[in-house]
Amino acid sequence: MQHGLSSGRFSGMIANYRWANSTDYDVLGEVIFDAVRNGPSLYNEAQRRAWMEVPRSGPEWHKHLAEQSIAIAENDAAIVGLMSLKQDGYLDFAFIRPPFQGTGIFRILYAMIFKLALSQGHSKILVHASLMAQPAFSAMGFEIVKKESVDVDGQCLDRFEMQWLKQNPA
Repeated sequence: MQHGLSSGRFSGMIANYRWANSTDYDVLGEVIFDAVRNGPSLYNEAQRRAWMEVPRSGPEWHKHLAEQSIAIAENDAAIVGLMSLKQDGYLDFAFIRPPFQGTGIFRILYAMIFKLALSQGHSKILVHASLMAQPAFSAMGFEIVKKESVDVDGQCLDRFEMQWLKQNPA
């Protein structure tokens, strides 16, 4: 998807940052799988397996990703994190590989997504945050709208509907 922002690299302490393209899509599925299945979690193993049994790939996955702008973090040319924004201002994915969690990658990816959302005129960003992601989104100024439970393959997963609202000047 065209996001209208520079496609140049952003530099950080441990990673390079850029916008994803279609050749990245299958690797992005692997990053998400790694974060869900191998990272620290407040979900049990059955819940993690229900959430993500195998890495996502294939035509439907590619179509889903092609409809969003995806910021990615790389370390030594390997993708280690991603965050995505749909055209309607919904933040769909935010995942960091376990060895890189807590290193500031989330904050830099969010800065890219936030800048994009503002450039597209969004005054609100919505996300459904996992139990693990909720504190990071709260730190970025998101507020919890409600806690909810969703059924995924017979497993109940708690998550938070959250939003960021642009403050109107007084």
